[in-house]
Amino acid sequence: MTRKKKTVERVKKLMNQPKMIRDIGIVAHIDHGKTTLTDSLLAGAGLISQELAGTQLFMDFYELEQERGITINAANVSMVHEFNGEEYLINLIDTPGHVDFGGDVTRAMRAVDGAIVVVDAVEGIMPQTETVLRQALKENVKPVLFVNKVDRLINELKVDKKEMQFRLGKIIDEVNELIKGMNKERYERGWKLDTSTGSVAFGSALYKWAVSVHSMKETGIGFNEVYDHCKSEDIKSLGEKCPLHQVLLDMVIPLLPNPLEAQKDRISAIWHGDQQSPVGEAMIKCDPNGPIALMVTDIMMDPHAGEVATGRLFSGTLRRGQELRVSGMPNLSRVQQVGIFIGPDRLDVEEVPSGNIVAITGIKDVIVGSTISSIEMDPFESIKYVSEPVVTVAVEAKHTKDLPKLIEVLRQLSKEDPTLKVEIDEETGEHLISGMGELHLEIIAYRIENDHKLPITTSPPIVVYRESIQGKAGPVEGKSPNRHNRFYISAEPLPNEVVQLIKSGAVSMRVKELERRQLLMEAGMDKSEAKNLSGIYGSNILVDMTKGIQYLRETMELILEGFEDVMKTGPLAKEPCQGIKAKLMDVKLHEDAVHRGPAQVIPAARQAIHAAILMANPSLLEPILDVYVQVPAEQMGSASREIQGRRGQILDVKSEGDMVIIRGKAPVSELFGFAGNIRSATEGRALWSTEYAGFEPLPSNLRLDVIRQIRERKGLKLEVPKPSDYIGQ
Repeated sequence: MTRKKKTVERVKKLMNQPKMIRDIGIVAHIDHGKTTLTDSLLAGAGLISQELAGTQLFMDFYELEQERGITINAANVSMVHEFNGEEYLINLIDTPGHVDFGGDVTRAMRAVDGAIVVVDAVEGIMPQTETVLRQALKENVKPVLFVNKVDRLINELKVDKKEMQFRLGKIIDEVNELIKGMNKERYERGWKLDTSTGSVAFGSALYKWAVSVHSMKETGIGFNEVYDHCKSEDIKSLGEKCPLHQVLLDMVIPLLPNPLEAQKDRISAIWHGDQQSPVGEAMIKCDPNGPIALMVTDIMMDPHAGEVATGRLFSGTLRRGQELRVSGMPNLSRVQQVGIFIGPDRLDVEEVPSGNIVAITGIKDVIVGSTISSIEMDPFESIKYVSEPVVTVAVEAKHTKDLPKLIEVLRQLSKEDPTLKVEIDEETGEHLISGMGELHLEIIAYRIENDHKLPITTSPPIVVYRESIQGKAGPVEGKSPNRHNRFYISAEPLPNEVVQLIKSGAVSMRVKELERRQLLMEAGMDKSEAKNLSGIYGSNILVDMTKGIQYLRETMELILEGFEDVMKTGPLAKEPCQGIKAKLMDVKLHEDAVHRGPAQVIPAARQAIHAAILMANPSLLEPILDVYVQVPAEQMGSASREIQGRRGQILDVKSEGDMVIIRGKAPVSELFGFAGNIRSATEGRALWSTEYAGFEPLPSNLRLDVIRQIRERKGLKLEVPKPSDYIGQ
């Protein structure tokens, strides 16, 4: 305990020296060893015992994480490391690897400046490795590489020394290919991973040893010695001669940037405000005396202190009692406690200066992604997630008296996890929660029942579809109920390049107009349309192509409301729309404002857009997952049949020794129960993972049946609506 107290004192001292701080994340595919690696680093820092490191899983402190053996929540820890005779503060975030919890990885990348990318030496680059690397590069987070489980290559795959070095070299080349493909400019500016520069280390997180070019010079232990130690099963002495925490953190400190260096580079990518403003300059300099600028990346409930908001402080110094504002909210809130995390423990401190990861309580109306500041400032760029909610379950309280509590709990959970979507079905009164996958929703249900002590019943999982169009239609006339206002709207598909720009966050209504226009034109959009963009909802846009219409400016807000209503619930099956360009071609408005209020304009705009979509060859899109299965060669046929039997396609088959890696894709709707079936089909010998691959059109022979099933479930009329249902004869 005294050792822990001593660590806390050292942490407090170093928090004020940004040059001595490294904010880093550990990212990887599931089961590649992130949490075991974190254990070994913590043991080296004296926060947990060496004996328990690797099995304690200190950062998986949530009971379900221990039970299931996976990381569900990103967890923070601050520790001290000595390098070249000086002490450094390492603020570390251990992130989940399972695709359903990818939102935590995205949020963690906003808080850190560098990332240790962990790759399993046997499995190599896996889908989630690619995803987390892309998330890091998008946030301007610099990577270094740790190739884990090297001992498995030697002892399980029985490779020789030459083959071992070849395989390790291949992993480095593949990661570099990814970095180059995702961000060529940074790759050429020194982000290329290279053993000679020391940006790659090899080792075993479980056995707590590692080697790098620098450690080889100091210890004399290179690949030959590693090979011999592993062969003779003398791994323990490897851990003593070249301890993992020493080698890895000695790589992190010189190669990953401190907040002073990082913020100069990162602020332009994550904040689009005026960089010459006082807050802009303070953030670029990481100024502890500047205005408070905090980006919230995590929220959790503390039974005693209430909501704890954790995030990266880019400017200013946080102290208890300060009055701060949450961007977009009218009232100020007072900070009650300021603290730092050491795994499960939140420790109160007097103050935390910029450049650190901090936890605060007392701030009302905060959600994940909020900007907290001491002055009025432009908020940080909203965090864009790689995947979208694709599975829904209906949740009901077992006892009617618990209904108000259920509403409160769901509201709280959606604040803590923005990848969770909560809505009330007006027809049935059910609460619908949509998430990234079956596991995501299972965990949410577990948290409602166990953490919040609220008995619930959940429906079987339902797939979320999207509505889109394949042709053009319009202009279609929409009349207001009083017949005094008319709107002429056409619809056409939005090019895929534009959809991707919107989904990635590169194009939004908050981006400066000139910059936005340029990006849209580069993606193939007509200049006049790019110039007249009026609104974006989801991945759909409304363009105003009218000229000089009186009163339109004050009516536009209501037209946008009608547009958003349709994009939330399309005409085919009341599912969200995707990739639709609605164009306002002409408008006739009554000169008296009384006759063009919300009750007149919104229904008219809504009807015209609904009808235009139904005339433009509407289609239903279903969510697709990439499926990766690794099996022994003799089980390949069974695994392939399992994928193909679920409307899946096999895209690629690769051999790695006696193992085969199958890459395929299949619809989410067909993958329920896949885990159990693939296990029995391959006698439990398959390793498999999935990754979100976007939405694709549902085959036309299934479309009508699926639309009817959705309409029946939602209590709608079974007949698919026709344009005339919306615009009359």
